[in-house]
Amino acid sequence: MPIARRFSITNFGIATSALLFQVFVLYPWHKQLDDDFAQLKKEHVEVLKRGEDAMSEIREALRKMEEEKRRRAWFWQ
Repeated sequence: MPIARRFSITNFGIATSALLFQVFVLYPWHKQLDDDFAQLKKEHVEVLKRGEDAMSEIREALRKMEEEKRRRAWFWQ
């Protein structure tokens, strides 16, 4: 009986320390990671929008170049 009681007390101590570790260490760390991930997603969306804007500017410049090329092409025909 004394050995079983010691195992029970030891098990309770280990379980309590594991729970305290989860509550006071892992949960705040997990919360910080969630916040950082949300911020990263926002930054990623902003970068994608800037990339889309740059691509549309490049497409517009290419379109203008093609128009100019067609306009000048009549001279060589």
